[in-house]
Amino acid sequence: MHPKEEIERLKKLINYHNNLYYNLDNPVLSDTQYDELYKQLKDLEDQYPQYRTKNSPTQRVGGQAGNLFTPVKHAVPMMSLDNSYSPDEIREWYARAEKILQRNDFEMVVEGKIDGVSCSLTYENGILITAASRGDGKVGEDITSNVRTIKNIPQKIANAPAGLLEVRGEVYLDKKDLAALNERQQLKGDNIFANTRNAAAGSLRQKDPLITAQRPLK
Repeated sequence: MHPKEEIERLKKLINYHNNLYYNLDNPVLSDTQYDELYKQLKDLEDQYPQYRTKNSPTQRVGGQAGNLFTPVKHAVPMMSLDNSYSPDEIREWYARAEKILQRNDFEMVVEGKIDGVSCSLTYENGILITAASRGDGKVGEDITSNVRTIKNIPQKIANAPAGLLEVRGEVYLDKKDLAALNERQQLKGDNIFANTRNAAAGSLRQKDPLITAQRPLK
């Protein structure tokens, strides 16, 4: 198959799975399977840059904002993290960081990956006024009513600076909470969630905040 045709095939396939993952909260591929497809496309585009287009999945952050909620434009784009697949890629990243920082004595922090949903919280004078999903990185969805039901997200920050303050993080479920939630879903005859990310995304995109409040989100 000609490289251009293979690139187009991979773009269509990845866009299909992006829609399942980001917009329908119903992924059918594992993260590893998806990453393999994405890497195939990126490698081909790097090898044949003349066939890379602006609408390629490699040039976008995630899913587009849906029509269930009011769109929210991010003041600063919410970008995603790149994956690495080998120690050599980590070394290359480190070398790029050295070049950008023009030093090699910087410290790094490593933490476990939380498989949830990116969320932006905006506070005004310490009061939570907006919660938004990442969406496509530029425009997300207003999920404030649902986020307010998450017990460990403060509605007010004491001694917060005056004006606007944006806090970004991940909304997620523990694996044990996912197992308990799926057990309840089965008893009710409802669909079960494939993974913690799927459950978090589906819970945040409920039209009824009372349903979100019943989910053990953090």
